[in-house]
Amino acid sequence: MKDIIHFSHANGFPASTYRTIFAELADDYELRYIERIGHDRRYPVTRDWPHLVEQLLDDIGERYERPVWLVGHSLGGYLSLMAALKKPQWVRGVVMLDSPIIAGWRSGALRASQWAGLDERLSPAAATRKRRTRWASRDEAWRHFREKPAFARWDERMLADYIDYGIPPAAVDGERALAFDRQVEYLIYRTLPHTLGPRLSHGTPVPLGFLAGTHSREVRQVGLDATRRAAHGRIEWLEGSHLFPMERPLETARALQRMLNTLRAEEGGAVSAHCA
Repeated sequence: MKDIIHFSHANGFPASTYRTIFAELADDYELRYIERIGHDRRYPVTRDWPHLVEQLLDDIGERYERPVWLVGHSLGGYLSLMAALKKPQWVRGVVMLDSPIIAGWRSGALRASQWAGLDERLSPAAATRKRRTRWASRDEAWRHFREKPAFARWDERMLADYIDYGIPPAAVDGERALAFDRQVEYLIYRTLPHTLGPRLSHGTPVPLGFLAGTHSREVRQVGLDATRRAAHGRIEWLEGSHLFPMERPLETARALQRMLNTLRAEEGGAVSAHCA
């Protein structure tokens, strides 16, 4: 019986965007996910994301009868860690993809900036509110994103899946529209969790690993001190930006396999350390 990976996507990118990575892992793992986190009205987006964590846990609780691996990119990495903190008995381990833990003075600065509204200017939130939402055709959407510097670095398979699943047909004439509600995306950026530091003061109840992009602005801004402590140094760097999974999907899949093998060998140790 294959181990199960429950994958959680980054903000703005439906889970099917990552199909190339899933295909590389499919021989050894069963991949499951919520297609669009934050789009179920039962789980609204609020500060620190408690309802999004609840959405993830409810999905895990309904689907599985045995513990699973939680893997998440950006937003998804944070949700995976917070879910493991609430229900460690459901989780074998967590791998966070470029989701640096915000703790110490940085968490205080984030809280203050959220209160003052400064975080909107320091994150992608402001641009999200103005994001284009419709394109006349798939070809127009492809050209639009291929010409953007951030998307120009993407593996073509990942971009194709983003357009097919993230910008699906919305009319019989072939017009395309964003599947990820930009207001939801905006609210997620505005409500980043700033309470992880205290929650991790006694360590993590399950093994934790971290994959980081060598050119990630998010990692540079936050630093990795808190992440390194929580992951006990289990950090691997991959060439690329915050969106390195989209830029290098095959390398990301291989790094995930290596990290999961490392965590599998250490199962039980995290629980002992957490309870010590």
